[in-house]
Amino acid sequence: MLTMGYIGFGKSTTRYHMPYTLIRDNIRIKTIYNHRRKPELEADYAKYEIQFTDHLDELLQDTEIQLVSICTPANTHYELAKKVLESGKNVLVEKPFCTTAEEAAELFALAKSKGLIAMAYQNRRFDSDFLAVKEVLASGKLGDLVELESHMDYYRPEAPSFDGENYDGAFYGLGVHMMDQVIDLFGRPDEVSYDIRSVRNPGNPDDTFEVQFFYPKHKTIVKTSHLVNIPYPKFILHGTKGSFVKYGIDQQETCLKAGVMPGDVDFGVDPESHYGTLVYVNDAGETVQETVPTPLGDYGRLYDQLHEAILNNATKLVSDNETLTNMTILEQGFTAKNPRVISL
Repeated sequence: MLTMGYIGFGKSTTRYHMPYTLIRDNIRIKTIYNHRRKPELEADYAKYEIQFTDHLDELLQDTEIQLVSICTPANTHYELAKKVLESGKNVLVEKPFCTTAEEAAELFALAKSKGLIAMAYQNRRFDSDFLAVKEVLASGKLGDLVELESHMDYYRPEAPSFDGENYDGAFYGLGVHMMDQVIDLFGRPDEVSYDIRSVRNPGNPDDTFEVQFFYPKHKTIVKTSHLVNIPYPKFILHGTKGSFVKYGIDQQETCLKAGVMPGDVDFGVDPESHYGTLVYVNDAGETVQETVPTPLGDYGRLYDQLHEAILNNATKLVSDNETLTNMTILEQGFTAKNPRVISL
């Protein structure tokens, strides 16, 4: 049994974490800290016998708690994660892991010195659409990959003014996930090009970006806009033997927002209309078209893997180097005028 606590009791905790951890027999949520108690929301979890507190030390000084998951605003991650590690507990940190690569490196060094795990919550490694991409690449039917394009688009024309920092924008908020998927597949790129802008409201943090990663034999593109009012592919892949196109995002978030929970019938199931299409030339020189059923995504698999890493010394899912690569690319995106290209 892995005994854990949460710091933060907002949407991140209640929507993207707890629906998965509460249904796992090998994980116990003992304590949730929030700087301001929410009795009306706490009552919804009475049957789970979770302790709620507005005193952080009550969580940090509890010797039963082995893992703390931090689900708070980005600018609090570094200080909170440092306190968790100094208290002798493993830590899982919501995205972005920190606001700078230097902060991240310091936390990883501290964790290593104490024999603990510090890891970024990159749950979208278990998005169904991404799992479909991994299956297609593993099949070899595309031949040598030439280009991969990943989109996360919306139509949200309204953009009320708010005075935020770079880490409050779309690149840190959405790009961090999309880039992690690219890094998971291909590792650290040789060069990165940036086009990061605020289109709807120039006074706000960015809402639009196109960032390209250059590898020795292929490139990848991650792109987000909040002014796309027609369905656009989530993933587009081209190789020397074929192409793959997948429409539609992972359905877990859609289900969670609708109150459909993990374990419920049809949770996270992708409609057949969103199945990907793979077209390739086979060994006989024939053009073949296949429909690729979408695997079932499950963000809880990240916690399963972390359970094994903490209790059974398994290799953790998201390595320190992967997170540092991600943080470096995020941070470098705002060090000079866009668009531009940098070498990594």
